[in-house]
Amino acid sequence: MRDISRDIIIQASKGDMNAFERIYKSTSGFVYNVAHRIVNNRDDAEEVAQEVFLTIYRTLKGFRFQASLRTWIYRITVNAAINYSRKRSKKDNAAAEYSENLKRPGMDDELEEKIDKEHREKIVSSMLKILNPEQRACVVLRNIECLSYQEIAEVLDININTVRSRLKRAREQLMAHARYRGVKNEL
Repeated sequence: MRDISRDIIIQASKGDMNAFERIYKSTSGFVYNVAHRIVNNRDDAEEVAQEVFLTIYRTLKGFRFQASLRTWIYRITVNAAINYSRKRSKKDNAAAEYSENLKRPGMDDELEEKIDKEHREKIVSSMLKILNPEQRACVVLRNIECLSYQEIAEVLDININTVRSRLKRAREQLMAHARYRGVKNEL
């Protein structure tokens, strides 16, 4: 995410659509990626991202610059994704389906690479699916978005020791699951 100047944030908070569009363009990729990792479904991630930007648009005038805009948007995204996951799991516990491509003779390298990437994504998604939304959020922010423990604590508005314990429990759960499933060095 590119840094966004204070002036652009202030302009957007006053209703300047061009300034808000700059914020959107600068942050939409990471908002979608974080949401996707937490909700584990592309369509749901798009819905969460839309909700996030509506929330940002409505509440930007209340942004106080006490945290960075990045941290503030992470917090909104993670909370929206966790809430969406909870609602979704209450409605139905059906897992997202994945259709696996079979490798055929004569396949070009680009297609083979795409299938390998999709296979790795499937493994990561299935591993993340076993975690509760709070653990999943910590794992995504730490291992995929590369935030520090302190940044995660700020984004989730929790104690840094809570971050540590959630990550520890999540890792233990993931390792136990990997051993049970026989997944080795795929991640």
